[in-house]
Amino acid sequence: MSLLRSIAGVIALARPINSATTVQTRRHFKRWVSPTLRELAHRVKKQGVQKPEPRSGFVEWNYRSELFAFGKRLNEDFQLPLLQTAFTQRTYAHQEQERQRKLGIAEADLQMGDNSQLATKGVHIAKAYIEAYLQNALPKVPPVGQQAIASYLLSTETLAHVCTHLGAKELIFSTEYPPSSETLAQTLHAIIGALSDSSGVERAFLFVRDFICTQLNQKDLLEIWTPEQPLQLLGEICTQKKLGEPEPRLLGDCGKNTVLAAYHVGIYANRQLLGKGFGEDLQMATETAAIDALQTLFEMHDDRQPFDFRLQLEAKNVRLD
Repeated sequence: MSLLRSIAGVIALARPINSATTVQTRRHFKRWVSPTLRELAHRVKKQGVQKPEPRSGFVEWNYRSELFAFGKRLNEDFQLPLLQTAFTQRTYAHQEQERQRKLGIAEADLQMGDNSQLATKGVHIAKAYIEAYLQNALPKVPPVGQQAIASYLLSTETLAHVCTHLGAKELIFSTEYPPSSETLAQTLHAIIGALSDSSGVERAFLFVRDFICTQLNQKDLLEIWTPEQPLQLLGEICTQKKLGEPEPRLLGDCGKNTVLAAYHVGIYANRQLLGKGFGEDLQMATETAAIDALQTLFEMHDDRQPFDFRLQLEAKNVRLD
């Protein structure tokens, strides 16, 4: 780590201050800079790739202060013991207990909680609120679509992304560093559970809305959920809404019998155009048109109204299993 800092310091000294003095700085380049950089690069290559080191190994690290600052950054009031438990993985707790046993510490002092129970509670809270939020934000999307979007928000990748950008990575007690995506996702669930026990389930709902539901902002919903067999689903929706039987019609084509063939298909119901689509053959163009029609009926197009992230759902409207 100190070697990398030395390289960064040398590069900073050699970097020109601004564009106006670039030429002059290069002309008066110190002759010791080049051999120094070569020597430092040689040492880094000789030592190999250095593993990332956690910030907890720094001399000025104060874990209690970091926990307190974490809650204040999020504008939340956590009970510090609960928050510390939320950051403690089970493998780390077992390892710490084993280390204390080897040191001869009494059994009464070996109690160290982990975040498994808090994570389980956080899973239920996050799942219940996200499903309720999607029912209010996307009322015309069928349950299968809402479930697909909820699965995206609750996926390990999305939760790990949120947890990392909340600054939680350095606070996690784990046997691995950097923590894996699964560890980050479980920690975020545990944080939600700790917030519910500290400030109530309403604050936990707002936390889920502000940091997880907002991942849908400016997101193309078609990338998250693409209906399977769109023409069949369109027929079912048209029957439910009494729009009539959907009928695909060829609007135009070009380049027939070539590798650059293109077909333009529109889908009508009761002489009303529901959607249009292009494709290299009639089947693909028809499916594209059906998807376009479904996006219109479900209000999933890019020009739809933005999500309302100020929406507040009361606890009685959220079903906690």
